[in-house]
Amino acid sequence: MLKYQESECFYSTLFDELFPIMRSITGPGLRHSYDIFARYMPLDTLSIKTGETIFDWTVPQEWHCSEAYLIDPDGNKIADMSRLNIEVVNYSEPVDKELDLAQLQEHLYSLPEQPDAIPYVTSYYKKRWGFCLAHSARENLKPGKYRAVIKSSFEDGSLDIAQTMLSGESKKEVLLSSYLCHPSMANNELSGPLVLLGLYKRIKNWPRRRYSYRFILNPETIGSLGILHFIGDELRNNLEAGLVINCMGGSQSELTFKHSRNDNGLLDALLYHLNDYGHHHHNIPFSPLSGSDERQYNSPGFQLPVCCVSRSFHDGYSEYHTSLDNKAYMGIKPLLDSIDKLEKLFLAFEQSATFNNLKPFGEPNLGSRGLYPTLSFFSEERASQVDELDRIKMLLCYSDGENNTIDIANKHGQCVSDYASAITKLENNELLGMV
Repeated sequence: MLKYQESECFYSTLFDELFPIMRSITGPGLRHSYDIFARYMPLDTLSIKTGETIFDWTVPQEWHCSEAYLIDPDGNKIADMSRLNIEVVNYSEPVDKELDLAQLQEHLYSLPEQPDAIPYVTSYYKKRWGFCLAHSARENLKPGKYRAVIKSSFEDGSLDIAQTMLSGESKKEVLLSSYLCHPSMANNELSGPLVLLGLYKRIKNWPRRRYSYRFILNPETIGSLGILHFIGDELRNNLEAGLVINCMGGSQSELTFKHSRNDNGLLDALLYHLNDYGHHHHNIPFSPLSGSDERQYNSPGFQLPVCCVSRSFHDGYSEYHTSLDNKAYMGIKPLLDSIDKLEKLFLAFEQSATFNNLKPFGEPNLGSRGLYPTLSFFSEERASQVDELDRIKMLLCYSDGENNTIDIANKHGQCVSDYASAITKLENNELLGMV
């Protein structure tokens, strides 16, 4: 694995800048967050105007919210967006009114089973307003008049998606995406984009890339639908693998990969293969019942080979969608470990391809290319070349446009990662060509 490590301080500082921003599926907070990431990776923005249709969906108006607070009968702010912006229901309509406690209760959200946690609540597609607070605080609310103030507006604008591409030797591409729309969520929001940025930095600095890599930041669900709206046909033609990245922090030590719907993509095969050769991660089958943007890519009309990876989401964690999903829970070191593990995965993916033997009529003359011993005498030097030569022979024999390198490595009982040198040597001698 190549070493290109940003410091823990870099990601911690970037997290601190992003965390307080009031984000949603549209609007200035989302664009501001894109601008921050654009300092470190060049991003192009794709936009779809308010009111336009995306398959069965309609792009909503942008939500702008500058202030939201709830004052109790004693004049205390018991909910305040400026303190923690999940204390207002995301996409709340504007309000400025006095209510008694019974009327107010219809607009309050809390978690009895987690009395000290403030829930994260959204209402993107139905107009309502509300506040979120800890259930322990809600139970102590006294009768009297409360004042609810939400200074928000709904404006025609756009749904915005950000992307960049690292071109490779092939038009075949890998899609890497994460969502960026939750306000003041750590693991369930910022961990994915920060890991995505780390992968961009690593992959950009590889000495070569067989595949092209597309990096996407988008609001969850409607953003991935927007990507399919723009480039669905292109992805059908070129996509070799995809990975949705979320919830990459927390205390769990191993990554969990949710496979694609059809479970027959190259990345699906690699994930099973690597588990047999010391890569410790969990594989779980696709399900539409939970997850993230992989559900859109795997929908029946597209059936793209897109998987999902997380450190904690698939196992569940009690802090999810609450104020307890903070920096302390997420941690920064787990993000660095996730970047390391995913880079290692995609270095192995670089060796996973289908090739054609370009000299298929008999065995090519390897000796004339410096790939075969020219003296039939056993030596320690020759012994050290046997494994490499065996891999070269396996590749030449089975590279027929049908077997991929994972198939070939499995026939040989070796890990595809060990084939990197042999593949490169055969490519450099124009004996293998990627299909």
